[in-house]
Amino acid sequence: MPIPVVTHTQFNWDCDYPTPARPLTMSGRDLPADAVLLPHHHPWGQFTYALQGVMRVTANNSSWIVPPQRAVWIAPDVMHAVTVLEPTRLRPLCVHASRSPFADDCKVVEVSGLLRELMAAFEQHDQHEQSSREQLLADMILDELPRCAERPLRVPLPQDKRLKTLCNALIDDPGAELTLEAWSARVGASERTLTRLFERELGMSFSQWRQQVRLAHAAPLITRGVPLSQVAAQLGYASQSAFSAMFKKTFGSTPTAFFGQK
Repeated sequence: MPIPVVTHTQFNWDCDYPTPARPLTMSGRDLPADAVLLPHHHPWGQFTYALQGVMRVTANNSSWIVPPQRAVWIAPDVMHAVTVLEPTRLRPLCVHASRSPFADDCKVVEVSGLLRELMAAFEQHDQHEQSSREQLLADMILDELPRCAERPLRVPLPQDKRLKTLCNALIDDPGAELTLEAWSARVGASERTLTRLFERELGMSFSQWRQQVRLAHAAPLITRGVPLSQVAAQLGYASQSAFSAMFKKTFGSTPTAFFGQK
């Protein structure tokens, strides 16, 4: 079955572009699993958010796995692409460049309860007609956006073709247990060369990068309520305690606390 590809034009079919007078608009589209929004850019910023589902957002040589509790900010004119990992109700906010809420090019943030409710109310308005209530909601959303907590789950991506082959394979299968030596035989570069490339292009070791990938993939599993023992097994950890210990060492909290589970 062919992968559904969504172009930038198709994606924005029900959304007016933001303007200085109307700096915030929302587009909406429900996308099936494996749908791909091809690389594109636009002069406004985008707060990429989904009511339901999980997606992978790629931009600025980085990748993020994004469940509904999180969103990715993409700055104006930054090339980005979206891959849908589960059926997704995508509701990105388009922000005029003059009202950009963040200084950084891209970041992943926790969507606060207040922001979620504000966006739900904002979506109820006719996106092609302005009103005083819509303007008030837009101002409140733009005020709340920079207050959301940033989540350091960025996975950097390489330029080198050999390293890119390795990294893409691990992103697709984060539980793979191959050693760097085993990967070297598959991608046509020595273990020493790959070690050097990881440090030079990604600023971390192979094991550190693989850990980042596994943490990113843990997010949607945990937020869906998958037991930690199953999450640990899927991501290649010997036990739930080993996964939890690594997670707490990295982020200073348990996985359930970090992902907001009660």
